[in-house]
Amino acid sequence: MVALNTRNGGSSLRSARQGAKPALVINRLAATFKVLGDPTRTRIVLALSKNELCVGDIAALLGLSMSAVSHQLRILRNLELVKVRKDGKMVYYSLDDEHIENLFAEGLRHVGG
Repeated sequence: MVALNTRNGGSSLRSARQGAKPALVINRLAATFKVLGDPTRTRIVLALSKNELCVGDIAALLGLSMSAVSHQLRILRNLELVKVRKDGKMVYYSLDDEHIENLFAEGLRHVGG
């Protein structure tokens, strides 16, 4: 049996329970961090936090093949971390919303970057 800390009348436990999120939200958050845990995808997100870019530009910037970049962008797009804009035959990628940029900015501040 687990002993509960009752010094504060259980208010800490109540507060933690009130802040709990549904499993679907927790799973999506975990999937987001898992996807962002890949250095190549992190580099892509950081590049897109500065400018909208096409696959060729990202590939040239990161020194990767267009096929490898396309694969990583598909993963990021599936989790709604990046979005696509078509201009004629050109396809441009950007961050899906400001939350992604804010998440990275906070992460960089945390690690001192």
